[in-house]
Amino acid sequence: MKKFIFVTPEGNTLAPNGQEFENLQVIGIVENALNENEALKKLLQENQWIFDGEYNVAEFICYEIV
Repeated sequence: MKKFIFVTPEGNTLAPNGQEFENLQVIGIVENALNENEALKKLLQENQWIFDGEYNVAEFICYEIV
C-alpha cells in the first residue's frame, strides 16, 4: 500500500505582517491506498469539509510519498 499527499493552488496564506501570498496548501494525506484514484476517493469520503469549503477537486495535485 502507498501513501499520498494532496495539495491545491486554491486559497491564500496570510503572513504575520498581514500580507497575502498565493501558495500550495495541503489538503490531506492518505495512507494505505493502491493508487492515486483510490487515495482521492478515500480523501473525499473521509473529509466532508472539502465539499463544504467548495474546493475544486480538479485542481488537486497528488504526490506519492515514498
